[in-house]
Amino acid sequence: MIRRIHVRLHLRASAEQRATAERTHGVFAKFCPVYRSLHKAIDITTELVFREA
Repeated sequence: MIRRIHVRLHLRASAEQRATAERTHGVFAKFCPVYRSLHKAIDITTELVFREA
């Protein structure tokens, strides 16, 4: 039985785009159909790993 899922998102972009990436990461779950289908039954967490290009 799956009880939790942790998603690690790796992004390589310029430093100027970091704020946009963090803002997008903060809201993307509510628009993700998979998250919306599963989040009540499974604990889903995400992490953004940002690397400057």
